[in-house]
Amino acid sequence: MANAITAQDFEEKVAASPKPVLVDFWASWCGPCRALGPVIEQVANEMSDKFTLYKCNVDDEPELAQRFQIVSIPTLILFKGGKPVHTMVGNMPKADLVAEINANL
Repeated sequence: MANAITAQDFEEKVAASPKPVLVDFWASWCGPCRALGPVIEQVANEMSDKFTLYKCNVDDEPELAQRFQIVSIPTLILFKGGKPVHTMVGNMPKADLVAEINANL
């Protein structure tokens, strides 16, 4: 499983990252999150030279979920230079996920 991210280490992991960071906001009870999780991890492994993946459990980290106005999960936010540049909401096929990521890297 990808690295978890918390409010305490968010700035260090995202803002200080030399490459783009994709944060997966999810919850264990969320069916679409469970369906998308393995797809995201597969894409992150295949594209590990292009971005870093972190997972944020919204139940464990409500502060981060509120900060980024997460109202529906799964939500993926791509950060560049520590700033959010693209948001994807909901489950999607792998090809669509790869296309969205590539279009915004």
